[in-house]
Amino acid sequence: MATSVLHHYHSPWLRTVDIAAATRTLRDWWRGPERIYRAGRAAHNYLAGAPASCAYAFTLFVTWWTLRGISDFAGHRLILSASTNLHNMRRDPVQVLVASAFWTEGGFPWTIVLGFLTVMAFAERWLGTVRWVLVFATGHVGATLITVTGIAYAVHHRLIPLKVAVVSDVGASYGFSAVLAALAFHLRGTARLVWAGALVAWYVLAAWHGRTFTDYGHLTAVLIGLLVGAIALTLSRRLERRARRRWDSAAPIEQEESGLGTN
Repeated sequence: MATSVLHHYHSPWLRTVDIAAATRTLRDWWRGPERIYRAGRAAHNYLAGAPASCAYAFTLFVTWWTLRGISDFAGHRLILSASTNLHNMRRDPVQVLVASAFWTEGGFPWTIVLGFLTVMAFAERWLGTVRWVLVFATGHVGATLITVTGIAYAVHHRLIPLKVAVVSDVGASYGFSAVLAALAFHLRGTARLVWAGALVAWYVLAAWHGRTFTDYGHLTAVLIGLLVGAIALTLSRRLERRARRRWDSAAPIEQEESGLGTN
């Protein structure tokens, strides 16, 4: 029984999408009757399959509302306390690594919320909630640690002002970028190379023009997402080949036992 379940399991990293076929399917679906009603049901089912992305978007709304209800001074202090700057990372790294991902500066984060309810929800539906969280967290934590290490080196050698160690730095963009990169492995053939290449080129240009530690962090997060996806794809292929070999070796024995049972 366990062998049968293992044989039929198909890792999400091996489930690819053909963009042309998916576009045709969507176009045919949209031409059907009662499109508005079906679109509403589809949107409901779409978000229902991505609980973590929806919860994240709601949390961003709550934190924005919290900042809106307090003074600018208190809000600035709160943001600083949750920032992954060098000072906080040396004092309480775990707390700020978690807290920083749930706060945003400025006005209402429309772009981020919509991104979570669309792109991140799509990724979560593909990978599953646990894998999506792991990819997101790996990108967020990994890129932050590498960026902070670079800041520490630059501050120690007096390449940048000491005030950089206490600037505000919050947001979910590193994790978001890592998941965007991992989505390349959901595409098939040339589309995968185009998506990955376009992302890397975009973030390289941003880092070249911006030349800030945040820009370098985004590029690092994309590379982490691609690395995680490549490792996960390789491991999934190996596990599936191993499961197939076990199934092929166990099938004759099961057939022989079933034949003996009928006599």
